[in-house]
Order: sequence, then C-alpha cells, then structure tokens
Amino acid sequence: MNKLALIFTAVLALASTHTLAAGDAALGQTKSATCIGCHGVSGNSVVPSFPKLAGQSQAYLLKQLREFKTHDRTDATMAGMVAPLTDTDMQNIAAYYALQTVTPGVAKKDANIALGEKIYRGGKKSTGTTACIACHGPQGKGIPAAGFPALGSQHAAYVAKQLKLFRQDSINAQTGSTKPSRANDYEGMMINFTKSLTNTEIDAVSEYIAGLH
Repeated sequence: MNKLALIFTAVLALASTHTLAAGDAALGQTKSATCIGCHGVSGNSVVPSFPKLAGQSQAYLLKQLREFKTHDRTDATMAGMVAPLTDTDMQNIAAYYALQTVTPGVAKKDANIALGEKIYRGGKKSTGTTACIACHGPQGKGIPAAGFPALGSQHAAYVAKQLKLFRQDSINAQTGSTKPSRANDYEGMMINFTKSLTNTEIDAVSEYIAGLH
C-alpha cells in the first residue's frame, strides 16, 4: 500500500472515531481577551511569528491547547497562557476561534512559489516525501473531522518554524541532540514529511501555503 493510501486509511479511521468537543463561543470570546496581544483581533495575528487562529478547526485548536498544558507540545509563552485555563475554558476558546474568518495571506514576491507548489501538491519523489495536499487539501483547508489543520493563509514564517521544529525531532534522534523540537503530530506524519526537506524547500512550501485561500 502506498503512502497516500495509508494516509487515506488513517483519515477514515480518525474521522470515524473523532468526537467534536463541546464549546461555548460567546464565553470563549470573553476568555480570549488575553490572546489578542499575540494572535490579534478575532484570531488574525499581524505578527508573522504568531499563528493565525481564525477559522482553524475546533478539534485541532483544542488538541493544541491541551498539549501545551500537558507539555506534549512545548512553548514557554503558551505554557504560561494555558496554565490557569480549565478544560472547559479551552473548549470555549477553541469554539470561538473556529467560527472566525481567517484573513487572506500573501506570499512574498520573491518566493519560490513553483518549488513550494511542487512539494505541496506532489511531494518529493526522490525521498518518498508525501504531498501536503493529501492531508491539508488543495486550498489548505485541512480535514477537520480527522484533526488535520487548515494551513491556507497562515503566516509563512510561522509555518516554516513549525516544519523545522518537526524536522529537528528527526535530527535529534539521529544525532543525540536535545535541541527544541516538535513531536505532537499524528503517528509521526509531520516528522516523516519534514525529515528530508531542506531549508530552501521548507521556506518555499511555507510561502506557497501563505498564498492559499
């Protein structure tokens, strides 16, 4: 079975077992007041290093908040932000941001869009790297039912940072390094995707993603 078939099978399994957490968006809006400084009004950050949250699936947002709290995903700032939140608070915040509309992103004029599109839509055949489109869709809208996040219009700088953190997990495993990394992806999919990408390729696909909408 090829990689795309395996991913499709995983999507079906996740979609069939996934239960959307309840959440009160109105209460979430009130609770999200402390998030505005980094993530902007309605979850549309203006600082490229902070992700846009608007329009992201409720399930994915809740998963990330919970994992910041359990330290399965590491970020000093976010650890401090989620520390006082209850699980109900996090459900409400996730519900609020999921209902917001993401602002259209724009790729840099000098970005290598052709390379980014090639990787996003076709993967990297020389290393068996699966195409991003398999999990995140042609317009980067993700697959909410399976927990795969929306990427379209996300800041390129943020996407590139996360891809390099996923790649660092592989580097750490190979070299014994303990540099900051990220490993809270489903079944190591993102770790596997990034392990053979160069910085140039990561930057290119991140810019391409920024322009998807």
